[in-house]
Order: sequence, then C-alpha cells, then structure tokens
Amino acid sequence: MKPADYARLLLLAAIWGGAFVFLRVAAPVLGPAWTVEIRVLLGGLALLAWFRLTGVEIGLQRHARTYLLLGTAIIALPFVLFSYAAMHVSASLLSILNATAPMFGLAWSSALGDERLTARKLAGLALGAAGVALIAGPQELRAGAHVHPALVAALAAACAYGMTGVLMKRVAGAASARGMAAGNQLAAALVLLPLLPLLPPSAVPTALVIANVAALALLASALAFVLYFRLIADVGATRALTVTFLIPAFGVLWGRLFLGEALPAGVLAGGASIVAGTMLVTRG
Repeated sequence: MKPADYARLLLLAAIWGGAFVFLRVAAPVLGPAWTVEIRVLLGGLALLAWFRLTGVEIGLQRHARTYLLLGTAIIALPFVLFSYAAMHVSASLLSILNATAPMFGLAWSSALGDERLTARKLAGLALGAAGVALIAGPQELRAGAHVHPALVAALAAACAYGMTGVLMKRVAGAASARGMAAGNQLAAALVLLPLLPLLPPSAVPTALVIANVAALALLASALAFVLYFRLIADVGATRALTVTFLIPAFGVLWGRLFLGEALPAGVLAGGASIVAGTMLVTRG
C-alpha cells in the first residue's frame, strides 16, 4: 500500500466512524425511515451527478433488478436498523457493534458453502460472541427499556451487512462497483418510500439535524463509497476491509469529542474482543 492508500483508508474510517455520530443526532428527530430516505436519496443523486459529469455509465435501467435487490438487502434494511438503534444507544456503541459485520459475513459464506471454517476463524467468532455478551450485560440493559431492542437491531444490521459478499457474488453480474454505489442507494430510496407516511419525524428538524443528515448523505454515503471502491480497485478487497478495524476507534473518539459519550470499561473490553475476533475472521 502506498501512502495515498493509507490516507484514504484513515479518511474512510474517520468518515464511517463519524456516521454514527450523525445518526445519533438526526435519527431521534427524523426517525429511522426519513433519516435513511434523505441519506440514500441525496447520496445516490450526488454520486449519479458525479458519474455523469465524469462520463461513467452505471446502467441504471440495465441493472435495475440487481440494484433493487442489493439496495433493499444491504442498504435499506441495515441503514434503517442502525437508525432505529441510534435513537436509543450511543454512537460509540454502534460503531463497535458494526465491527461484527465480517463475522456475520463468515457465517453466511460458510452456511452457503462459499467458505470453509478454520480453527482460527472459529476462535474469531467465539471472541466476537464474547465481546457482544460483555456489551449486552446487565449494566447496559438497565440503562433503559429500549436498549436491548436497539442492540438487537444493531446486530441485525451488521448481519445484513454480512450478506454483502454472498449476494454480490450471486446477483451482481456485470454491474460495476461504481454503479452499485449509486444504483443501490437510489433503489433503497425507492423501497423506503411507502414507510415515510407511516413513520413521520417526531419534530421539525433544526439546522443541526439538517446538517447531520446532509453529512450522512454527502460524506458517509457519497464520498465514502467513492473512497471505498477506489481502495478496492487499488489495493484489493481484503486490504480495504481493514477499515472495519479502525471504525470503532474513530466512532468512540468522535462520540467522546462531539457528544460527550463515555463507555463503561466492560463495554470497551467487549469492543476490543469484537475487533480482535474480526481480525481473526478476516485474516484466518
């Protein structure tokens, strides 16, 4: 990896770690459906405009079915689940739980026969499970009635993220990575439209809320996807996946700096266990 690749990796981790802070500010006001709708619609349109300016053809009509399936499964579903979770638990905690996505990816791949479980990968899964158990201990569960459902929603979102590899292998076809970055988001925006009247915002958004949801769309979706697919093209998917190890560090840092969040020692220990398990799973 060149210095420019490391710079992109750190920037991507910083942005995706910050996404949970943006969610924590926007979701309690806008609700999960409107937060995600604005995010994916603006993010998808921004990428579409950029690709057209640069002459990149993404085949919206030609690959519409692919974008619709992937946009529903790996964009709309996990984004809504994480947005719901962000209404009730800290951004720091969500960034840690997000790191379980590669473990769920291994479980999906193994269940479908795409990947073989090794002793090292099983140890990684065990470490990850232990970390989740530490995070979801009695101390956290007593913090509020909605904490447990929020933790389940965040883990379900990570599970949906874990489907990315197996779904892309089976349905992506000739669709390009850039095409999926924009097309999947636009498809997700279409899928979420029926939910908007059923789950309205709880209050009129302030300028701060609008700024945070705009950051979700333009930074965490549009710019971040460009950086991520550029990394995959330059250094390969395996090295690009190392961003997963860095996101919790930035998520905890931004949560502390901007929201004043402080995590109990048990939760931090659980986070360290999850990151260690993720490293074993992805490098085993």
